This record gives sequence, C-alpha cells and structure tokens, in this order.
Amino acid sequence: MKSLIGKKEMYIPYNSYGAHAEGIGYDEFVMPGHLNPNLMRYELHRVWVVEGILKPGMKHIYSRRVFYLDEDSWQIAVADNYDQDGKLWRTSEAHALNYYQVPVQWSTLEVYYDLKAQRYLVSGLDNQRNPYRFSERADPREFSPNALTFYIR
Repeated sequence: MKSLIGKKEMYIPYNSYGAHAEGIGYDEFVMPGHLNPNLMRYELHRVWVVEGILKPGMKHIYSRRVFYLDEDSWQIAVADNYDQDGKLWRTSEAHALNYYQVPVQWSTLEVYYDLKAQRYLVSGLDNQRNPYRFSERADPREFSPNALTFYIR
C-alpha cells in the first residue's frame, strides 16, 4: 500500500560539489561510520513524502519505506527503510549536483547506511574516475526483450 503523505521542508543532500571535487582521495572522503562531513552539503528544500507499507500476507525485508523526493528535480533524495518491527533499519541519501553540460540534476554519489550493523556503503564516487558520459547514445537493441536474456544469465 502506498500513499502520498504530503509536502514538507527538510535538509537533504544538495549541491554536493565538495563530494564531486577533483583531487579528493577516497581516504579523505570515506571515514569510519560516515562520509567526511567537510565534503558534504545539505540544504533546506521542499520535498514530497511518499510512503509504502507492505501489504498484509506479502513478504519483503522492509515493512515500510518512506521516500523524500526533491520538489525541483523529482529525484529521491533520501529514503528510510523500516524492519518488520517498525524500527528504522536503513537509510540512504543521493548527493545531487547539477551537470550543466547536459543539463540535468543527478547524484554524484549514493550512500546507504545500515543502522543496525553500524556500517555503510557508498557508490558512485567519481573523484578518481572519468565522470558520467551523458552524451553517448544508447542502442535501442539494448532495451529489447532479447537483450534482457543477457542480464538474466
């Protein structure tokens, strides 16, 4: 069951240019328990709150999920995931910035916190890699049913 809770203001990851800056090593960025707060940026934004609750009789690792969508980009900026006892278990953040050459607002990294295990996973760090290549054309054949069999194997 899903529902639109409404709109509110909250601090979300936004304009994360410090996290995207060249020359920042992963050892400067990734710290025990959290990312380096000196490189992170949060701004007060309007978000739409969408809640999903597991239907009775269905199984899933989460009993409830709450998504916070940035009103400007419609990207999910933050997501909270609850265990079967209704306790907050995992939370995730998409640290966004503007890619002016496209133009699009997109995340430069995503971080997933497991509050029970006291660990986290960060993905998308591109400080030491080539940035996204938005200009490449996708081959329509990559989206056919036959192409799906390649990924299922």
